[in-house]
Amino acid sequence: MVLPTADATPEPETPHVSRSDGDSWFGHPRQLARLFTTEMWERFGFYGMRALLTLYLAQHFMFSDGTTNGIYGAFTSLVYLTPLVGGWVADRYLGSKSSVKLGAILMAAGYFILCFGGETAKPYAVIEGTRYEVVVQKDAQFVRTPTAELKIRGNDDKSVSLLGADGAEVRHVAPGQFESNADRAWFFVALMLVGLSCITVGNGFFKPNISTIVGTLYAPGDRRRDAGFTLFYMGINLGSFLSQFFCPILAEQVGWWAGFLLAALGMLFSWSLMQFDGGRLAGYGEKPADAPDRRVIIWILAILAVPVAWVLYYNMMQNADAVAAAAKGGGIVGYITTLPILGQVMFGTFFLSVIAIPIWSWRAGDRTEFQMMAVAIVLVVFNVVFWTLFEQAGSSLTFFADRNTERDLGFYTMPAGQVQVFNAIWIVIFAPIFSMLWPWLAKRGLEPSIPVKFSLALIGAGLGFLLLVFGTRFVGPDFKVALVWVAATYLVHSIAELCISPVGLSMITKLAMARVVGLMMGLWFLSIATAQYVAGAVAQLASVETVGGQVTNLKVSLDTYAQVFWTIGLISTGIGVVLLLLSPVLKRWMHGVR
Repeated sequence: MVLPTADATPEPETPHVSRSDGDSWFGHPRQLARLFTTEMWERFGFYGMRALLTLYLAQHFMFSDGTTNGIYGAFTSLVYLTPLVGGWVADRYLGSKSSVKLGAILMAAGYFILCFGGETAKPYAVIEGTRYEVVVQKDAQFVRTPTAELKIRGNDDKSVSLLGADGAEVRHVAPGQFESNADRAWFFVALMLVGLSCITVGNGFFKPNISTIVGTLYAPGDRRRDAGFTLFYMGINLGSFLSQFFCPILAEQVGWWAGFLLAALGMLFSWSLMQFDGGRLAGYGEKPADAPDRRVIIWILAILAVPVAWVLYYNMMQNADAVAAAAKGGGIVGYITTLPILGQVMFGTFFLSVIAIPIWSWRAGDRTEFQMMAVAIVLVVFNVVFWTLFEQAGSSLTFFADRNTERDLGFYTMPAGQVQVFNAIWIVIFAPIFSMLWPWLAKRGLEPSIPVKFSLALIGAGLGFLLLVFGTRFVGPDFKVALVWVAATYLVHSIAELCISPVGLSMITKLAMARVVGLMMGLWFLSIATAQYVAGAVAQLASVETVGGQVTNLKVSLDTYAQVFWTIGLISTGIGVVLLLLSPVLKRWMHGVR
């Protein structure tokens, strides 16, 4: 979740020395406290919204799993792409502080827009060409016929049984002859996409530039910098923990709008801390002295970017089910040919980059530079694999928590979206331990190399899913696993995250040729964005047939998730072992870089 280095952009050299205005905060410039709180409330809004998004799309708009996971994958990939533009605009024209304010306003607007979802979609089913109304109750769905309401039960062979009041089968529907959908108000679907688009564009201005301001608090060579960023990123974990705990409760107890409203309020708090700073941040994050005033033009372009993002989301939504079908049975060629615009551009750019950049470095640099660049490219590719699996937290793992996890603790029933809070809890507990562990091992010459850390992360990501599959062996007649298995999966994944996240951008700066460090930084972010997109595709493989936003057969649901989790767990573990075997060669090609 936290991405300690991947959330930050390269820090520009600051022309002034650090200061604390005669005061300090834990031994750091006092301004760090305000930036810490600003980031905390921004992450409060973002992670609170993210905890609700897939469940909101599936249960309120009653989209299919394929469409829901497609939209979610597009959203998470775009929020990692837009910072590339937002950081460039801030460096050239707007300045980091003004960019953060602009981003905060757009993101708050997006969260507020998500509060207006209209009425819940009305489900229906088309059975052998005839349309029927569907009635959804807490744990069951019914087809309303002229004579009776028949309970819907999905079967293992993908046929559907319609059951009478006595539980006997009244009608058997062959596979492919039962199609579920819902009537949705087009206006509110379009409005929801506007909200996501505002968040996407706003995130591009906020995400890279708040970290840049933190960097300007310290003079070049100030050894407090790393510790300052450690404090700063604790704000991410604190904000995500609070929002992932409270937003799902409000959404479940009051309504979806209440959960999104709380996220919006958090974002407004973040904006107010920057807007009304009382001069505490004067001189930090200002626009370049020689930059022309382009504020009005940038605001206009930012607003015009919202409909561009909207088109990408709409295109994804229209193609999501076809992409899901291709992912399941069309092979890699069939999958790529069915990709929407965003997917084709992203995959094309990434594949071209990982091929062209090594070729260029071989021709432009010496043997040592080429080998170091090759290692960086290899690790960037492996990075895609890790984040593809890790980001199942907001999609397939959330659906698994909703459908096949026993969340009743006796004294409290945990909302499905709240399960994501385990990641924040484990990070808060183990991040300080790892921050001491690596230096302790380094002093003894035992610290793993960067490739080994990457391989451990991949193996951990795979083992987390394999552990959850093992837990499915102990389900009862309700086909639900105990919550402890999901918590344990997040534990393993969080430890794996701590093996890869703190070394990401640092690795790029150490291995990339000086002439293309910026380009390699962009490729690193592109790898994460690509991983987010692929994560949506993997979640589509775990798509389960739903009626009215609910599965019709919990056994089929459990078996589907277990099969997908088993497959990706084995693949990730295997890829991690391959990287571990390659690590001696990669370490040698790093030429002493640690």
